[in-house]
Amino acid sequence: MSHDAEDGKVRTDSGIEVDALYQPSMGVPEKLGKPGNFPFTRGIYSDMYRGRLWTMRQYAGFGTAEQTNSRYRYLLAHGNTGLSVAFDLPTQLGYDSDHPMAEGEVGRVGVAIDSIEDMRVLFDDIALDRVSTSMTINATAAVLLALYVAVADERDIPRATLSGTVQNDVLKEYIARGTYIYPPDPSLRLASDLVAFCASEIPRWNSISISGYHIREAGSTAPQEVAFTIANGLNYMERVLARGISLEEFAPRVSFFFAAHNDILEEVAKF
Repeated sequence: MSHDAEDGKVRTDSGIEVDALYQPSMGVPEKLGKPGNFPFTRGIYSDMYRGRLWTMRQYAGFGTAEQTNSRYRYLLAHGNTGLSVAFDLPTQLGYDSDHPMAEGEVGRVGVAIDSIEDMRVLFDDIALDRVSTSMTINATAAVLLALYVAVADERDIPRATLSGTVQNDVLKEYIARGTYIYPPDPSLRLASDLVAFCASEIPRWNSISISGYHIREAGSTAPQEVAFTIANGLNYMERVLARGISLEEFAPRVSFFFAAHNDILEEVAKF
């Protein structure tokens, strides 16, 4: 899609004009609603991506914090509008890089972060109040987010200006992926602690990204992917609500992450 500078209309690359909204000519349009209105079937914003494009970010992280920082600055200089941090497996499982269990895995499938010093280097010369950061981290999500916030605090960046996402979906680790540390109940308490913290301290942060993608990649069907993911989401919601936090305080910052497979009709129906 492209905007015509002269008349403000939106056209395809072929020059065909596209209306802002199309309504069904028959059927039950009242059940669909309009974009930006309940039940949000047609999107959560009235103008969706005409008003604000997707954040463009490339999943990246390898070797040392210094090497990855160099990559981030390169990506931002070449058009990325956000960052997506890949952590190595020792970091995901709470091992320091010099732990015997980390041997052979340090910096291999993500960046190694062992301390706040590493986090300082990772985001050196990057404006945390102007770049949104996604962190793919679960069992140690609270630790890594705490380090990120601490770096912002050191730079006198207001927490209210920080934006991004932390995956923080530990249930799918037991189901599909395996990078869990603690038993389910303590893990879920830690996950809900993080959601509660973000609701009060980092209001622009997506505190959990409930992930069906990994469940699908582990062998589920599309209906199973949706069923497990929604069930996990309901569990998180119930635990946060039980802490006395209202739905409106945290639910707008809950996100979902699904796989996109090749059977187009099934995938359209799923989404």
